Amino acid sequence: MNAIEARMARIWTKVGSNLLPFADAVSADLPWSRLLRLSLFQISCGMTAVLLIGTLNRVMIVELHVAAGLVATMLALPLVFAPLRALIGFRSDTYRSLLGWRRVPYIWFGSIWQFGGLAMMPFALIVLSGDTWAPPWAGQVAAAISFLMVGAGMHTVQTVGLALATDLAPRRSQPNVVAVLSLMLLVGMVISALLLGAFLADFTQLKLIQAIQGCAAATLILNFIAMWKQEARDPSRTQGKQEGDPGFIESFRLLCASGPWNRRLLAAGLGFAGFAMQDVLLEPYGGQILGLGVGATTGLTALLAGGSALGFVAGARWLSQGADAHRLAAYGALMGIFAFGLVILSGLVVYAPIFALGSLCIGLGGGLFAHATLTSCMRLAPPHQIGLALGVWGAVQATAAGTAIALGGIVRDVIGGLAEQGALGEAMTSPATGYVVVYAVEIALLFVTLAVVGPLVRGTGATRSRPQHEPGAAGPAHV
Repeated sequence: MNAIEARMARIWTKVGSNLLPFADAVSADLPWSRLLRLSLFQISCGMTAVLLIGTLNRVMIVELHVAAGLVATMLALPLVFAPLRALIGFRSDTYRSLLGWRRVPYIWFGSIWQFGGLAMMPFALIVLSGDTWAPPWAGQVAAAISFLMVGAGMHTVQTVGLALATDLAPRRSQPNVVAVLSLMLLVGMVISALLLGAFLADFTQLKLIQAIQGCAAATLILNFIAMWKQEARDPSRTQGKQEGDPGFIESFRLLCASGPWNRRLLAAGLGFAGFAMQDVLLEPYGGQILGLGVGATTGLTALLAGGSALGFVAGARWLSQGADAHRLAAYGALMGIFAFGLVILSGLVVYAPIFALGSLCIGLGGGLFAHATLTSCMRLAPPHQIGLALGVWGAVQATAAGTAIALGGIVRDVIGGLAEQGALGEAMTSPATGYVVVYAVEIALLFVTLAVVGPLVRGTGATRSRPQHEPGAAGPAHV
């Protein structure tokens, strides 16, 4: 009987790491309470993303009667700051102040920019709609400034927040920490979408002001709580810049010289572009080609989010067990190729369940690819260049995805127009032609991604180059 009880006890001690996906995310230095509090900055970023891309996108066009082209331009403005994430990460690595902090000042100022942009945004949008005596250019300038401030704040907070999480987490638990932070971003998006949708169901301009400024206040509060007592003050960083400290260009060259970073970043950019071109096309495809209703196509968002969550969980589990991050990125790209094949097939046979499965697999492949590439950058970056490495990854991710989304819409419109005119031949006159071409381009990009990632898998995986015992780790690495 005692032997059976002892065996049952051993089994239960393994439940945490085997069945609970993030049981290994915490450590003595980063307990659950501290990690979840830190992840609040992802909640605020997810809330702001939903507000910009979802709520304001519809409100500006439908209720405020702003031209769709002007709306698209305003929503694209935050991407202007995406390439600057590399510089922001570098500055957070090397920042010196009288308080001895590196990361916290950047998170705080990013939060202030985000708060300021959201605070002025509702009034700028009302002026932009023409419902005032002000000239049209005043609303356009004010709206552009507010969107730029929000974009700058979001990119700063996310880049430096991830760098701070990397500083705090032992290397063996970093994959699970990444998964927790990524899932918290999704949680913030889902909760915010539900709350904003319910609050603005009976739309008035006063409610719009209240909703946006409520998000502004929540951003400041959540980010303040997130960074409270997270970073220790370092007296050595109270001095000014030391002679011989490398600049940004030199630091970037040193980072590239520390490993195959050019190939790693190229693979990330190609992969993110391959997954992102369909972002604004999946729901129209379901409605126009498969005849799905608004409710059914809206459910695709939940499928994509659910697939992404599965990708994060699976990636965290495999990476914490010693899997190669680049190999997992390749698996994510393969899943994406399979998913887009399903989406094309669903249009040919006009069968919605295949389309739903394809949408779920897009989220799964994209989540796995994002988790693996981010973890490889975290693990393989030199300790003094973590902020720079994560900033470069973020710049590549945001720029590639934003550019791909825009190109996807353009390609669909151009090819679809030519097909309808019969310029591509009688066999290509289907309304699905423009969509299929975009999905085919995404498949091609993911195949190229596999070719670029391939050499990284052979002997350069994140887990193969690290020692078995590392400073700050809570225990031996899982093999």
